[in-house]
Amino acid sequence: MARSRRRRLPEEPVTVEVEDLAHDGRGVARVNGKAVFVDGALPGETVRFRYTACHSKHDEGRVEEVLEASPERVAPRCQHFGVCGGCSLQHLDPVRQLARKQDWLRDNLARVGRVEPETWFEPLTGPHWGYRHKARMAVKDVVKKGKVLVGFRERHAPYVADLTRCEVLHPRVGLLLPELSELIQGLSIHNRLPQIEVAVGDEAVALSFRVLDPPTEADRAALAAFGERHDIQIYLQPKGPDTTVPLWPAEPTLEYRLPELDLSLQFQPYHFTQVNPAINRQMIPRALELLALESHHRVLDLFCGLGNFTLALARRAGHVVGVEGEAALVARAGDNARLNGIDNAEFVAADLAKPVAEQGWIQARYDRVLLDPPRSGALEMMPVVAGLGAGRVVYVSCHPATLARDAGELVHTHGYRLLGAGVMDMFPHTAHVESIALFGR
Repeated sequence: MARSRRRRLPEEPVTVEVEDLAHDGRGVARVNGKAVFVDGALPGETVRFRYTACHSKHDEGRVEEVLEASPERVAPRCQHFGVCGGCSLQHLDPVRQLARKQDWLRDNLARVGRVEPETWFEPLTGPHWGYRHKARMAVKDVVKKGKVLVGFRERHAPYVADLTRCEVLHPRVGLLLPELSELIQGLSIHNRLPQIEVAVGDEAVALSFRVLDPPTEADRAALAAFGERHDIQIYLQPKGPDTTVPLWPAEPTLEYRLPELDLSLQFQPYHFTQVNPAINRQMIPRALELLALESHHRVLDLFCGLGNFTLALARRAGHVVGVEGEAALVARAGDNARLNGIDNAEFVAADLAKPVAEQGWIQARYDRVLLDPPRSGALEMMPVVAGLGAGRVVYVSCHPATLARDAGELVHTHGYRLLGAGVMDMFPHTAHVESIALFGR
């Protein structure tokens, strides 16, 4: 079979007018009728771009010069914007970023789910900088540069970006990248340490170093000294996440609080927690309000994790059942319930991508349902949720396309109404769309 030839890229830059903004944050233009996705371009602008890839149905490019700028354009705060792949929208005014995300949500609901909410909720907003409390940073010993790089991948490339700081990471980590680079470069395993997991609580910061070879005693001492100097918890992860163990201090604690609900949740650095605590503290009360809870209600919380929503629900409802696929998170959720003196919540480990009809928890009556699934959504659970007959369902989503798909199933197949939907600014300066939707009978 003959190999397909790689398309030759046009050598000269091309001038275009940008028509729209794609869901990944790139400007959309047309050259001879063919769509081109242009990095760094905004709708309404005239730009000169250079081709970076050609495909059968669309092409790709990168802005070389903005000839006529959009009034929505702002100067990126980060000196690495355009190279680092961590952010894609720093050149767009934050208010307009949120408006665009609401447009993307609206478009997905209409196009994929064929639904329109009866009400659009006001967006939830928070800080635009230093908001990120969870992250996975790549590490690479680059011999040609003579140093170890620590940060995010380059945009549309597998290489680690050469960063000196990160404006969206919590500043206790985002301003520490050069020192982390120097630390790792001095270790005997500097080329056997591919990533660092960042986890930040209300008071403590934790860094988990993925180590492919055991660190020497000198390595361990250097890592511990770094942690003590910066008051950062240091963990080592030799294999999977559940092998993560503390190096310094001996018994670290990570927690975040929800003061309005008098809740404190403890977690391990490898546990899933919300990236943006300021949004999380607004998102939970909104979910409670939308569910219109009463003291006699029984509530089902699907994909409950370590109890982020479950414990808050238990403060308002009669009884709550939290279901989660990862047994370690179920155990932590139970610990958090006991920590907060909550005795009207129970937790079950179950794979929600598989049939659950025979499991005991699904046989009970529920007045309300909340679900917060991963990006893949919860299509398998839609018949189950509908079969429970709950008067209200709140769906928290991190991917508008799967929310739209599942919303279409609930509305068109199972007779629910989409009462409302709206975005939450969980990831400013990125194309990531977090949203919440309310369904009712």
